[in-house]
Amino acid sequence: MVDFAKVRRWQPEPLDQAEHQLKGRSEKLLGLADEFAAMGTPACWAGDAAEFARRRRTRVSDRMEHIVAGVAAARSALRNAADAIVGLKHGVAEADGLAASQGFAIDADGAIRDVAPPSDVPAEHADDVSRERARIQAELSDRVEQIMRRAADIDNDLATVLGRVANGEIGDDGATDLASAATAGAGQGDLSVLEPPSGRGTPGDNAGWWDTLSKAEQRRIINENPEWIGNRDGVPYTARDHANRALLGTERARLQEEARRLEADLDDNMFGGLFTNDDARLDQVREKLEAIRTIEGTLAKPGERQLLLLDLTNERAEAAISNGNVDTADHVAVFTPGLTSNVPDSMQGYDGNMDQLQFRTEEELRRYGEDPSVATVTWIGYQAPQWSETIIDENSVTEDHAARKGAEKLAPFLQGIDTARDTDAHLTALGHSYGSTTTGLALQQNTGVDDAVFFGSPGLGTDHLNEINVPDGHATYIEAKWDGVGDLGHFGIDPSHLDGMQHGSSAEAQHPADSGRTLAGVTGHSAYLRDGSTSQYNMSVTIGGMSDKMVSGNDRGVTDVLSWPIPGTY
Repeated sequence: MVDFAKVRRWQPEPLDQAEHQLKGRSEKLLGLADEFAAMGTPACWAGDAAEFARRRRTRVSDRMEHIVAGVAAARSALRNAADAIVGLKHGVAEADGLAASQGFAIDADGAIRDVAPPSDVPAEHADDVSRERARIQAELSDRVEQIMRRAADIDNDLATVLGRVANGEIGDDGATDLASAATAGAGQGDLSVLEPPSGRGTPGDNAGWWDTLSKAEQRRIINENPEWIGNRDGVPYTARDHANRALLGTERARLQEEARRLEADLDDNMFGGLFTNDDARLDQVREKLEAIRTIEGTLAKPGERQLLLLDLTNERAEAAISNGNVDTADHVAVFTPGLTSNVPDSMQGYDGNMDQLQFRTEEELRRYGEDPSVATVTWIGYQAPQWSETIIDENSVTEDHAARKGAEKLAPFLQGIDTARDTDAHLTALGHSYGSTTTGLALQQNTGVDDAVFFGSPGLGTDHLNEINVPDGHATYIEAKWDGVGDLGHFGIDPSHLDGMQHGSSAEAQHPADSGRTLAGVTGHSAYLRDGSTSQYNMSVTIGGMSDKMVSGNDRGVTDVLSWPIPGTY
């Protein structure tokens, strides 16, 4: 049985050498094809003996064609297996490198040991360190599992092809010459492309699988099976962006065809959609087509953008778009909005907010002498409550059902950012209103988030800040004056009252490092992301890993009945 230690020692070179030897013999045989054909029936030879020789030559030729096809299949399989092992070794190197850099060891049987835990950790940070090491150990375990799955797949595929060659089961597809037989055989030596882990897979599973694939296999998946990776957390976002952009056209064509069919069915039905759901389904299809147009318009804006998520399987479209490259940025922020958020109506506006926030974060990093490498993400990856959903609907804004379902998607998305990279980003989660509840619930899992900023929150899904898994002192709450939602405390106590919560100001203030610049104050529930505001500044320095530069304060003010939420703001 193959173990991890043996897989570590796998090398592609012996397979390449064997393929090279077969190539030489095959080419020699192909080079003699014309000479052999002439030998079977010399000129001017006729009669029974000549006919016998001709039939004999035909039988030998047929046999040679099968041999050549088998050799070509073996060559193809050896070559493909060698390429696959190059990818496998990359996956092993990634796992070993992560383990070594973090003080872990991967044993011969694939077990993960914590061999160098940090020493002299202050008591107040012990939980943070323990949580982070548990996350890394789980990722390593997932990576090893996928490495072994990939190794078994390569071994089985190669053994299957070589077994068919040995048993004479490689056909020549009716070839009438050796060159055609070689072409036919080569196609039967292809190895399967290992499918991704079942279900959604953990980010560690997905990263481990992707890292064991050869570059050619990765390109093939993007071109032929983009749906495998577009929403697969742990796969690099550049690959996901290519896959999701490819899916836009496919999905548009599918939805347009469905819309035509529904329209025709409704036109032919004298009762319209009275006794069917076709009219409601048509509305959903049209909304998704509008979502695709919005996504394409957002991606076409100036500046680098990535389509990190595209899901059209639910009632409403879900998507996530970044400003900047999430694979390479040193600082990454993920923003989750709240009530009424949806792709057609909200993506472009929030993307504009995130574009400004990226610019301001880079501006502050430069101001304070740091490298301005930032990506900001608008994540509408869940079915946020809409005003059309009644208070008795399970997706109602008065219930946490949508937030919990969203958190199940947001948590692995956040975790996948560091998992997909060679080096961790400084990762910040931003949550507004009902989106802060979704974010708070997601952060009760082990996501690797370094900072969190909640603003205008009706509650984080907990009464205890220690259930929010970010380092101590790195959870910040901003509440503007006259923000009624911020005082609801509906999904856990008002975050203003959570012990240990840091408080950022939303009031007018002087810029801490620029005495000539005044940061604008904001009021109400919907202006926190206003460009040039104090609240935006506080988010920017937090995203940049400089939360000590924040303008602190607790601006909980009087709640005015006129400031209670209006459509589109909760």
